[in-house]
Amino acid sequence: MPAQQGSTWVSKLCNWFQHAQRPMPWRETPSGYRIWVSEIMLQQTQVATVIPYFQRFMTRFPSILDLAQADLDEVLKLWQGLGYYSRARNLHKGAQFVCSHFNQTLPSDYSTLQTIPGIGPYSAAAIASIAFKQAVPVVDGNVLRVFTRFWGINDDIRKSQVSKTLFEKLSPFIKQANPADFNQAMMELGALICSPTKPECSACPLQADCNAYKNNTQSSLPYKSKAKKVPTLHIVVGIISKGSHILIAKRPKNKMLGGLWEFPGGKIKTGESHSQALIREINEEVSLIVKPQTKLACIHHSYSHFHLRMHAYPCTIISGHEQPNCADELRWISPDQLSEFAFPKANLKLFDYLKDRKSAKT
Repeated sequence: MPAQQGSTWVSKLCNWFQHAQRPMPWRETPSGYRIWVSEIMLQQTQVATVIPYFQRFMTRFPSILDLAQADLDEVLKLWQGLGYYSRARNLHKGAQFVCSHFNQTLPSDYSTLQTIPGIGPYSAAAIASIAFKQAVPVVDGNVLRVFTRFWGINDDIRKSQVSKTLFEKLSPFIKQANPADFNQAMMELGALICSPTKPECSACPLQADCNAYKNNTQSSLPYKSKAKKVPTLHIVVGIISKGSHILIAKRPKNKMLGGLWEFPGGKIKTGESHSQALIREINEEVSLIVKPQTKLACIHHSYSHFHLRMHAYPCTIISGHEQPNCADELRWISPDQLSEFAFPKANLKLFDYLKDRKSAKT
């Protein structure tokens, strides 16, 4: 469809957005910094989940400089529960980069934004368009769904070429409207109307020009090939006690979930029992010889690329002195202090079991 023929549907889309958009705190005052933070938080996370995190984050770090000067531990603690912690680490690193390279001011240019750690093409397009009115289309999951249906694109959306194709097709149309409204309208339409299953076509402003609606192919578009089977990883962790305190370890910053705290432990090797794996892992990680007790819990948790089964055992120390062989730092803390540290969600699920265990002892 040539750009000049798009005026009607572009106007319909933007007019629909004016009355249908949901109230969101970052839309009230859409500065570059606020849009940046919101877009990073919204990656693979629902709006309703993000809003309270965003509000707390803005209260604590109202400016890029405030974030850049903050301790990473505090940033991760505020992020706790949102998951995908590399987003928080990159946001912190990105704020420091902006302060050192751009005098604390987020650049408005689409290409320049992508030089900042943690800002890729999608985030750069969102920031440039929503905060700075640059005519750069966003292509996220919602936009992929809306416009593969709208234009009848049957290609596999797992392939990056589909996103590139849509970026090119949408580029002339965004110039016909307010870029902020256009991009947010596309995303909002996918979130509210053009849903993955049972889209509300009767309420869609693009219905009259939609290829999928005309051909009744909404259920088959977008086409997405099957994902690879996700493996299940079994690990053991030790709740190592010394008096009234337990040992926690801080994961290295260059590892998955870097900067977060955890209970020492690791993967179970083929042929190992849980006790054997736990004794070996704790000796390798913190130089302690321990005796595992009765299993406290088995925690099930899923990440994007694997399922986790975490088997947790209280442990008593037989010999040794703790050393951070595989961690950035070790600490002995009371169970009451657990809430002061940022833990991965799988570890957080253990807290209730620890509380019950503490109650049983008192």
